[in-house]
Amino acid sequence: MTPDRAAGLAESVRALAEGEVTSRTLVERSLARIAATQPTLNAFRVVRAEAALAEADAADRELAAGVRRPLLGVPVAVKDDMDVAGEPTAFGCRGDFPAAAEDGEAVRRLRAAGAVIIGKTNTCELGQWPFTEGAAFGDTRNPWHTGHTPGGSSGGSAAAVAAGLVPAALGSDGAGSVRIPASWTHLVGIKPQRGRISTWPRGESFQGITVNGTLARTVADAALLLDAASGNHARDPHCPAALTVFDAVGRDPGRLRIALSLKPPFTAVPARLHPQVRALVVRLAEKLAALGHDVEEADPPYGQIGLTFVPRATVGIAEWVRDAPDPALLDRRTRDAARLGRLLGGAPLRAARRAEAVLHRRIGGFFGSYDVVLAPTTAAPPPRIGALYRLGGLATDRAMIAACPYAWPWNVLGWPGVNVPAGFVAPGLPVGAQLLGPAASEPLLVSLAAQLEAELNWHERWPPQVQAADAEAA
Repeated sequence: MTPDRAAGLAESVRALAEGEVTSRTLVERSLARIAATQPTLNAFRVVRAEAALAEADAADRELAAGVRRPLLGVPVAVKDDMDVAGEPTAFGCRGDFPAAAEDGEAVRRLRAAGAVIIGKTNTCELGQWPFTEGAAFGDTRNPWHTGHTPGGSSGGSAAAVAAGLVPAALGSDGAGSVRIPASWTHLVGIKPQRGRISTWPRGESFQGITVNGTLARTVADAALLLDAASGNHARDPHCPAALTVFDAVGRDPGRLRIALSLKPPFTAVPARLHPQVRALVVRLAEKLAALGHDVEEADPPYGQIGLTFVPRATVGIAEWVRDAPDPALLDRRTRDAARLGRLLGGAPLRAARRAEAVLHRRIGGFFGSYDVVLAPTTAAPPPRIGALYRLGGLATDRAMIAACPYAWPWNVLGWPGVNVPAGFVAPGLPVGAQLLGPAASEPLLVSLAAQLEAELNWHERWPPQVQAADAEAA
């Protein structure tokens, strides 16, 4: 490891436990990398420099005393929709937000595992869009090509991990907001089962379609962070049976029946799969077949699943807007979405929630024939900075659906999905593919993703500017 990029999560845990490095050193390096890249990448909304160094010193005392915890002393980042005690939770918005009185449940569990919370990462306003730009904080840029977005809404977390500022980070995913930026920054992104990682103090975020998830360079690191953050608050409405995901890394997934699904679910706006993205996803399918899996083209029976998404998403926006200190400062698109959510908050929302059980039965039946779905994560490579942000409301929706039509159905279902890097399209822009499964299939998806990683070694490739910094340091 050089000072110019973070070692992986698991490697950092090992080095700390064996006394090869101190937590203070790791945190100081992380803070230096953040400071050096903030003018260009702008990954962070809040940097907890003084607090993080104090937490690192406390971790070093524990390590010296022989204490061992899963992430003891390792710096990680969290998205700015998660409460960190003493910091505001602005969620991409302008306004004077009060400091949170206590940690959200996911952050509390990371602290219990020993992690040092280095800061809170940028996200677009209320996580609505697949870009991370806004009047409140500026533009967050893609480390692979700074003229392009890292995606959204967990774009700050993705940029921070992809650039080696931290080894891993938490994001949240309401329509692909972990998987999309993971795809566009060459990362592994795990969207877990609903309730696997608590969203408390909101028992349900965006009426249950949004879950917290993990971003990292390797499957093992993403799984390790997932296990550390998993668990529930006593008042959570969704509490799936506990399981361990990290143990699945390196486990033989067996011979699987994999459905290659290239057709987007039905939307009101046409979506066309970029030919280069299609070719890379097909190449992954061919790799899976070469590994001994049975792969054939087949699409889940989505039907009119989109009709159940809009009420839940817009009602969720209305709920967040209600808590904003000054709604007049919000983007007009946000205010319009909140207005729609207030209209849909009665019978349409109840119908959308009831439809989930029907969708579970119908799409669950598809998994009687297949174990895993392989699909593109996005239909296109990452757009240029400003390409979507400067659009009006309807034009934003059309452009967003055209670029990202594949991820959101799994949010309606509440089931797990994992983005894996698929390769690069010209001019060096990353794209990814999703491994999707039914309820509680995280271990299977992780074991399959790790099998691919062992063949493709995607974690060995870094953004050009990180490689250049390494060469200069050497």
